[in-house]
Amino acid sequence: MASGDLFSDQQHSADPAQGAKHAGSGHRARLRDRLLNGGPEALADYEVLEYLLFGANARGDTKPMAKALLARFGSLAGVLNAEPAALKQVKGLSDAGVGALKIAGLAARRMARSEVQTQPVLGSWQALLDYLAIDMAHLNHERVRVLYLNIKNRLLLDHLVHDGTIDEATIHPREVIKRGLDIGASALILVHNHPSGNPEPSRADIQMTNRIAEAGRLLGITVHDHVIVGREGQVSLRAKGLL
Repeated sequence: MASGDLFSDQQHSADPAQGAKHAGSGHRARLRDRLLNGGPEALADYEVLEYLLFGANARGDTKPMAKALLARFGSLAGVLNAEPAALKQVKGLSDAGVGALKIAGLAARRMARSEVQTQPVLGSWQALLDYLAIDMAHLNHERVRVLYLNIKNRLLLDHLVHDGTIDEATIHPREVIKRGLDIGASALILVHNHPSGNPEPSRADIQMTNRIAEAGRLLGITVHDHVIVGREGQVSLRAKGLL
């Protein structure tokens, strides 16, 4: 009798765990099916994050963590561009989970950059804006880059000039143009971000652009544009008539 009761209890205690395991597996299988067969909009942003975290959390439910990440960082792009230290502050997210998110962000940037590298930049302007938005829009510090172009307006060099706070002493027109001359560039595009999110140019942005453009004119390098990137969009100084 006792042994029968014990056997019965063991059966009942095993079943819920087994059922939970199958339920989790079924959810993951359904997400995978929608990903593979449902088109680019088949998954909501939190489901994309769920899926990315599956490999780092073999059996657990990743939905609460995915929703916590979106609540903390505001958007899918914000999550994928967040600093590792900030990601680790989300409860339950392991180093493996952080790695899964960062490699997804890196893959997105590499893919967007390849679109820019394989065709003339001025003829694929939207691809350039997409790349810059992925790479810079969600940074919490300022970054200045110069895209150097050859005579066919193909990208020669994507040069990181500065990371950190920007002031008048940070960007030297002579150095920007000299780098272009050293690599045989015929034109360039200035790029920087506004961590505030608002991409509208400041007076200092306009003055810096005009100094570099004047130095370029003297030495045969054209400044095509200065693009300012923020979470709220991008602004072209040339489109605004400021260059």
